Amino acid sequence: MKPPRLFSLELGRLLKSRLTWLVLLLTVLSPAAGLVLYRPAAASTMLSTYLANPALAGGVVGGVLFGLLAVYELDRTERGRVSLLVDGAVSPLMMALVRLPALMATAALGLGLTVVVWFPVSRQLIGSVFDGADYLLAYGLLMGLALWLSILAAASAYQFTRRVDLSLVLFTSFSALSLTVWAGDWQLCWLNPCVWALSDDFSNLRIFRSVAYMRLTWLAALAGIWVVSYLCVRRYEKGLLGSLAQNARRAYRPAVALLLLIGSGAAYAAQPFVDHSNPDLMAMTFYEIPYAEGVVCTGRSAQVFPDTASGTVFGRASYQFENTSQQERTASFGVTPGYTISNVRANGVEAPFSVSDYQEYNEALLEVTLPADEQVELIMEYSGFPQESNVMSTMQGGAEISGEYLCLENAALSPRLMNVLPGEAGYPTTMELTLPSSMTVIPFGSSEAEVVAQHDDGTATWRYQFSSTGGIVYAGDYIREDIQAGGMTIQFYYGRKHQAVMAEAGAADAVKAVVDYCTEHYGPLSFGAGKTLKLVQSRVSGGGYAADGASLLDEADFTAANLSDGGKGAAPGEVMIHELVHQWWGLGNMFDLAAPASPWSAEGLTVYTTYRIVKELYGEDYAQTHYVDQWKREVEDYYLDFYVRNPEFLAKLPQEEQLAISNSLSFIRQYHEMPLKILKAEKLVGGEEAMDQVLCGLFTRELDPMYPYLTYQEFLDACGLTEEALNLG
Repeated sequence: MKPPRLFSLELGRLLKSRLTWLVLLLTVLSPAAGLVLYRPAAASTMLSTYLANPALAGGVVGGVLFGLLAVYELDRTERGRVSLLVDGAVSPLMMALVRLPALMATAALGLGLTVVVWFPVSRQLIGSVFDGADYLLAYGLLMGLALWLSILAAASAYQFTRRVDLSLVLFTSFSALSLTVWAGDWQLCWLNPCVWALSDDFSNLRIFRSVAYMRLTWLAALAGIWVVSYLCVRRYEKGLLGSLAQNARRAYRPAVALLLLIGSGAAYAAQPFVDHSNPDLMAMTFYEIPYAEGVVCTGRSAQVFPDTASGTVFGRASYQFENTSQQERTASFGVTPGYTISNVRANGVEAPFSVSDYQEYNEALLEVTLPADEQVELIMEYSGFPQESNVMSTMQGGAEISGEYLCLENAALSPRLMNVLPGEAGYPTTMELTLPSSMTVIPFGSSEAEVVAQHDDGTATWRYQFSSTGGIVYAGDYIREDIQAGGMTIQFYYGRKHQAVMAEAGAADAVKAVVDYCTEHYGPLSFGAGKTLKLVQSRVSGGGYAADGASLLDEADFTAANLSDGGKGAAPGEVMIHELVHQWWGLGNMFDLAAPASPWSAEGLTVYTTYRIVKELYGEDYAQTHYVDQWKREVEDYYLDFYVRNPEFLAKLPQEEQLAISNSLSFIRQYHEMPLKILKAEKLVGGEEAMDQVLCGLFTRELDPMYPYLTYQEFLDACGLTEEALNLG
């Protein structure tokens, strides 16, 4: 009987089995586990919560189910004691070749049913930021390929051992490794890929590429292992080794296995997504490079051409030097790993250069020999796929380059000059980026970009100027609102997909209220550039930062889920106020990590300030009801909590339970107990005006560069109080 006919019969038999349909049903239901039990994507974006987590849970649960089904089906003839009859009718090698694709086709059916069933559910849960392409990619890569990998792993285990018990032990152990020991290694966690966040407002191509690469690497590896196990399929009453020798006589069979295993090993070693930087974050090798004596940089420029389809960058950088040493000098640059340097010329002549294998802080060292000429123009080209730091390998996505979003930082924008001092005018820089016309370019700083050319291919060239050896630029499908507040013009940039959410939250009004209030009561932000300040919403990144003239807002702070967080505000607009207050308490003044049991953090002053702003906007009764009374209820329950009164019992719980309870208690301490303590301090120091003077003094204090954090003790000292004076008991 021909293989296609055998395949159709085997697939038909599978689909007539009640067990198969039970597995299919459980697989379709498995994404529900990602909503309540298994939530590895920690970010609060809607796609992380309602797409990534369900798809990842579906991959884990469905993968295990199909692995078990594969072992059960491969053992069917042995279990029915008809293996000799079946082997006499059809070659066992042929049946192995038929059963595998039949199981994979069944898994594909399970994926298809899951996608259809969960489509309306996901669309409803995710809301206005739902994206069909992200939905299909998430279920295809995070769930679908997990089913195939599980079938390959389980089938291989059975064909090696020919025993159900050993097969299940091997498959279970292999799955457990992915979920435990390998969970922190993005290349090894074959069952549960490291997806910490999906962006709502911008694209997710970078993380999907990473997952696809890891999945395909494992697909080749497990396919190679399956081919080896295929050679071990028992024939002619021989054992494992005898069957292996018999089946390997046809040279193409072991050759296929060898090619697959070598290919997967090469793909594993040559992965293009993560660099090989020194993991020691205290290393300072690049900062110890001596300056080039007698050389200064008088200017630089770059033309950058990101390829938004492939996620790569091509650029041409030019540097002007004055070399008064009359000797050859070495100029050192930091280059993003993944970039290739080419066509390096000094005054039109090819210049010797080298790129070291050593990497540090997501940069490799490029060294170029400058001629002894007094005036030197150095030109180089660079291109490639920017790699991310291996320290953050489980949180990939920051190097996103697409038609919706990109962020190029320092050496990823152009090679960063390390060891040449500036000329009298600093490092005057002209930067040009050519991108799709739908994208807005936002230099992170006080510079303003303008369009200098429109091209027939639908792209536009933007130009801006600044003075630095590095530089950061954002670009994407942004909406900009100009808001007059605090004596400044606030340029508020946020993703177009987020427009409905921002409108519902009253984003513009919240920005104005916060900037006016905090500027008047605490002082202007130190990173404002004169009369303007850019507030830029970034792709989900795990935090924000500020520079002269600009401040970054993480999109995770403004998701629909976060804006409905009652702990931060009674309404979306008030949560928006809360997040914006962090520009003062969190960025304008940094807070170190306090002791686990301490209520002190940026959140306490932020919640208190939000309460004061809401009180001014909506009245004392509203603020008392929705803030102070809520704090009191939560703190009263907190003090009655069993583990607060008996902390010794908390230490006896499993670590996972300890973490969940500790996080919950920490939230109460920071968001409810600390604001009440500050409110008590307000009364003790003489009222709101006196507290404003205290906080203004703390906000504008001279920082200690060795320890610039605002501590609880500094707050107490400024209030003239002791820690005991603020006890709420």
